[in-house]
Amino acid sequence: MPKNSKVTQREHSNEHVTESVADLLALEEPVDYKQSILNVAGGAGGKQGAAEEELDAEDRPAWNSKLQYILAQIGFSVGLGNIWRFPYLCQKNGGGAYLVPYLVLLITIGIPLFFLELAVGQRIRRGSIGVWHYVCPRLGGIGFSSCIVCLFVGLYYNVIIGWSIFYFFKSFQYPLPWSECPVVRNGTMAVVEAECERSSATTYFWYREALDISSSISESGGLNWKMTLCLLVAWTIVGMAVVKGIQSSGKVMYFSSLFPYVVLACFLVRGLLLRGAVDGILHMFTPKQRFNECLLCSGHCCGSWDPAVSKADKAPGAGILVVETDYMR
Repeated sequence: MPKNSKVTQREHSNEHVTESVADLLALEEPVDYKQSILNVAGGAGGKQGAAEEELDAEDRPAWNSKLQYILAQIGFSVGLGNIWRFPYLCQKNGGGAYLVPYLVLLITIGIPLFFLELAVGQRIRRGSIGVWHYVCPRLGGIGFSSCIVCLFVGLYYNVIIGWSIFYFFKSFQYPLPWSECPVVRNGTMAVVEAECERSSATTYFWYREALDISSSISESGGLNWKMTLCLLVAWTIVGMAVVKGIQSSGKVMYFSSLFPYVVLACFLVRGLLLRGAVDGILHMFTPKQRFNECLLCSGHCCGSWDPAVSKADKAPGAGILVVETDYMR
């Protein structure tokens, strides 16, 4: 066969036939020896894994806008604890002196941990459990623990929401059922409930109408069907909010994140209109101890550091900030 023979055409056929080795070599694709070395060393597998991670990140659901993400962070930061827990802790632990350890711990622990979790969630882009596995596989139990904590928090927070729903429906009555003691009619006589008269109308309604508690811990009592229905409504609302994941919960954020501020504004206006409101505010924020005692953790003020720590670092560590930032593009 000639070495430099060209492509010839067979008789009675239109098919081109290559008859020389030079032509066969010319038809082969050029070999990238650099790429072949990377393939042997495992570089191609790393690139393929990185490409798969990028595709997974693109396919993951995300917030529709940055506004939804900001509202999610606001809604997580402002909740029931700001309405009923913080004033209680402030009043119980020295009034204005409690703000000293709270602000110190908020600046030194709370805010740095807050931004640290935001950075970890956006960089690693995994859930609460996956983040700790990524950092160190032996620390994966921290992620599971945070999920268990969130489960228990969700359980008792929904109970509080059930109480709120119960009071919401009862508030449409006039007069309000907790504003005066019930009257018991016995034939021609009408007397006030003795138990309510010994305490107050608010306390009686809470323990007898809302909770329907038994007389002692040894008695279990019956089923409180009113509160059971309210609890069912609370779980139904939560289920509807998260049924479609981030797509449904993102739309709920427009209401759930802004409504607490409306409630706080209503409470503020109502509280300021009550008799003795100024005296109550002064009594609440007047320091019961000296500020230097709070800074040095001496005297009775030392006990205020424990609730201040639990309040300042409540949000970081639960894993919710990591998950919410994980869906941020």
